[in-house]
Amino acid sequence: MASATESAKESSADPSRSPSCFPSRDAVVGALRAAGCVFAEDEAELILAAARTPEGLAGLVERRVTGLPLELVVGWAEFHGLSIAVEPGVFVPRRRTEFLVAQALAGAPHARVVVDLCCGSGAVGAALASALGAVELHAADIDPAAVRCARRNVADVGGHVHVGDLFEALPTTLRGRVDILAANVPYVPTGEVALLPAEARDHEPLTALDGGADGLDVLRRVAADAGEWLAPGGSLLVETSERQAAAAVESFRRGGLTTRLAVDEELYAHVVIGTRAVGA
Repeated sequence: MASATESAKESSADPSRSPSCFPSRDAVVGALRAAGCVFAEDEAELILAAARTPEGLAGLVERRVTGLPLELVVGWAEFHGLSIAVEPGVFVPRRRTEFLVAQALAGAPHARVVVDLCCGSGAVGAALASALGAVELHAADIDPAAVRCARRNVADVGGHVHVGDLFEALPTTLRGRVDILAANVPYVPTGEVALLPAEARDHEPLTALDGGADGLDVLRRVAADAGEWLAPGGSLLVETSERQAAAAVESFRRGGLTTRLAVDEELYAHVVIGTRAVGA
């Protein structure tokens, strides 16, 4: 399978495969397939729908065949039934993270205060608020680009977005009131970031990927302080990997939370859930 970079070089060398010669669906599909896109037909439909002019179509195809993630090419990602706006430099929400949302909703179907920490695009917060109805939603991220993007995605549900390092970004009035604290923290070990697919490694912010030496640095910080922000019976939910799960569970327990691990084998999703005791 040719790499996207190799295919792009071939396109520029062969005028018949130049992006300016992509007026038809079949031509777009052919270019995407040549670039190694496994779901070329589906991607072509999305790109064609996003293009406003032939020149715009050429630009979208060119960006995709040179390796830009499809979501960043078309400007949105599907997540939990929503169209989430994404832009270059912002973490693209993963479908497996829908499992975290499902677990949060199952555990607190009547939640009224929700926090989306390390929010990236704000996809998790937007999904929770859309499902729960009238909630007080706060999202936060250390990256200003993510904060700008999240504000677009939570505006329709009345969410508030803050910039800063973890809990330091949140209004102090939230202490002891949070029913759902979702934290999609970075959890890739530093030494493995270079092994990630190029779409993530080259186009997403390092702060959204690198979780430190064992991948759990940020998770430990969140688990240590979550208890004072959770309402009695409120829960912290964090996604992690299978091999990190045991250590993540122990970090939650050290933070004083009643903890369990939820797993979806089909999505290969592992979510650690820690609940503050009602009498705490």
